[in-house]
Amino acid sequence: MKTKVTELPYSEVCKIKPSLHLRPVRQSVFLRRLMQFLAGFVLRSVHFSCSKNGMERIKKNEPVLYLMNHSSFTDLEITSLLLGGRQYHIICTNDGLVGKPGLMLRVGCIPAKKFISDMYLIKDMKYAVDKLGSSILMFPEASYSFDGCETPLPDSLGKFLKVLGIPVVMIRTKGSFLRDPLYNGLQQRKVKVSANMYYLLSADDIRTKSADELNAILEGAFEIDNFKEQYESGTVVDEPFRADGLNRVLYKCPRCRTEGEMHGEGIHITCRHCGLKYELTELGRLEPVSDDTDGDSTDAKSDTVYFDNVPDWYRWERECVREEIEDKTYKMDLETDIYMMVDYKAIYKVGEGRLVHDCNGFTLTGCNGELEFKMSPKHSYSLYADYYWYELGDMIAIGDTSKQFYCIPKDQDKTIVAKARLAAEELYKLS
Repeated sequence: MKTKVTELPYSEVCKIKPSLHLRPVRQSVFLRRLMQFLAGFVLRSVHFSCSKNGMERIKKNEPVLYLMNHSSFTDLEITSLLLGGRQYHIICTNDGLVGKPGLMLRVGCIPAKKFISDMYLIKDMKYAVDKLGSSILMFPEASYSFDGCETPLPDSLGKFLKVLGIPVVMIRTKGSFLRDPLYNGLQQRKVKVSANMYYLLSADDIRTKSADELNAILEGAFEIDNFKEQYESGTVVDEPFRADGLNRVLYKCPRCRTEGEMHGEGIHITCRHCGLKYELTELGRLEPVSDDTDGDSTDAKSDTVYFDNVPDWYRWERECVREEIEDKTYKMDLETDIYMMVDYKAIYKVGEGRLVHDCNGFTLTGCNGELEFKMSPKHSYSLYADYYWYELGDMIAIGDTSKQFYCIPKDQDKTIVAKARLAAEELYKLS
């Protein structure tokens, strides 16, 4: 999916008046039913099925908070099919409204700034529930999973449930990640997709339990390991491109420790520096192809770490990032194209610059010396980082309530946006 991009100098974009706040409007029944029909047509090709538990407890016109794990774009097709029979509003990233705000509002979108405190968001959701009688669909992880496992939830989620005060239903998918993992570059696999939709919390539960107790329940509901489920259920993914782009997740070689030299293509991921090579099997496991090195193995470590699955490798990368932070050696310095969002007319390409991420947070400079923006580690518990963002490239987003910057590094082959997200999460914990 693409978006509207306009090139303007940074100084000119700064003169643009930001869009006024967009209050939720009543969802169009026609658009909701159209999305339901189209989603049903698409999901028939993946033999979609859904089990439902406790849904009889929901009254006909009772507003409900639907929470869902975030695996791929398939999630939106699933919710369009399952929720098409009742009015609902969906929390979505505000850049999704660019070029089409009126249409997206009628679809039921409530725009939000990812990982940026937004004073309007809770008010908008309360308005949709109390004034419009609408349910709310929310992906509280806010970003797609990189490694097929759950991503951090905001600490404020339990308190938010108390503010909203409506029953909570969980939608948990199976096969959605395997069909279209973010790292695989929009290449869809032939995998069966299903969901489990179940009543998680009543209004009484929310009123009587503490915010911490609610957070613990939600954390348990969101625990997932798609690669483990694939292996244990014997789900075969035999596409010859299944490892394409896997280096976006597995960016660090566990033998020579080199970063940015992993290459995922076909069914293999290979270190171009030391030659270490793995196959991503049809059951989602990692198997070493050979321990022979066909690259420069002079830096190979005697303490090579071997992995048989993607999540364990990714967790090891997180541990390595945390060690760098604790040693105060962590730093990323990227030449980048800079884009901005200030209104819903376009994403503005404003120039070039440098994005530096270290233990002090982010610093973005550029646009012929006109731009300097800093963001501290305390700003957010995670980072808006994306692969192949609107088909422009891998992206890191930073910003505040007044300005949002989308940085697309020039060296896409070696840039590691996953490491930036891991580092932002670990810096937040330590701060």
